[in-house]
Amino acid sequence: MDTETRSPAGSEDMPAKEQFAYWRDVIVQTRAAEVTSIHSDNFAADLRRVELGPVSLLRSSFPPARFRRTEAMVRRSNPEVCHLTLLLDGGMALTRGAGRTETFTPGDLHMVHSSNPFDLRALGAVATTGEEHRVEAVGVDFPASLIPLPPHRVSDLLARGLPAREGAGALLPPFLLGLDRQAAALGPAEASRLGTVVIDLVTAWLARELDAEAAVPEDVRHRAMMRSIQAFILRNLHDPELSPSVIATTHHISVSYLHRIFTRHTRGETLAAWIRRRRLERARRDLADPALRAMPIHTVAARSGIPRASDFSRAFQAAYGLSPREHRYRVLAGETGE
Repeated sequence: MDTETRSPAGSEDMPAKEQFAYWRDVIVQTRAAEVTSIHSDNFAADLRRVELGPVSLLRSSFPPARFRRTEAMVRRSNPEVCHLTLLLDGGMALTRGAGRTETFTPGDLHMVHSSNPFDLRALGAVATTGEEHRVEAVGVDFPASLIPLPPHRVSDLLARGLPAREGAGALLPPFLLGLDRQAAALGPAEASRLGTVVIDLVTAWLARELDAEAAVPEDVRHRAMMRSIQAFILRNLHDPELSPSVIATTHHISVSYLHRIFTRHTRGETLAAWIRRRRLERARRDLADPALRAMPIHTVAARSGIPRASDFSRAFQAAYGLSPREHRYRVLAGETGE
């Protein structure tokens, strides 16, 4: 895995007029387009690019710019790549060919394909002072052939805003942001596996939008379902009423199917064991947090979904070989040098 960090647009020592060209050249490695900006003479941008197997993750903050892919560029070179973008700040206006223009606001997802001409204007939001803010976005680029859905159906979803409020779509934004935050810590094998997860989530999301889930290979559906289940559990670890029936009902599956798919994808670890491990990990992390040193241990346990102090102490001792109190003392004593 290759990770590149540019700030601003490459090097603080680079002349201002060269920064735009440097940033543009990194962008067009996978997003071939004519890139222009009225700020090109003083273009301060941040850009990180991470390779996740066949998937490229890009995170950038930059002044307003325009990205045009013309018909001539498509005829000259078409790598058959999809570009999925999550807008974080600012605004975007996208025109596909001679079609109508779609506008996007923070939180919106959209996708374009290298086989289609497009004109994308990235606009900074205007502050009350009248100054234009930077645009911020995170996106992934991947070969279109990796999406196991009929290409003519996928084309119906291109260049328009796509909802990301439920199902696999709701998992994509936090997952992409999490990948960006952890980029520096990812090893090559782990990065490649996470690239596969991106493809699975995108496939499940697009299939849902197309009402074509039956066309998705079973293993892809299972992996996407597992990501959805695990994300739901992590969001609700604090709830002591979190149970297999609640999880199954939320995902419209039976409890028996939930247990089967979970065990299959966790190499034999049961659902109950996975939830218990995650709760203990969260409590262990909170106990080591200096900002929470005044929080009673039983409150830390309850926040992690284990309301009975005695149950928490026994489980923690069994998992880590020392009591919650001893763990907190050792970690925080080391922080203060006691």
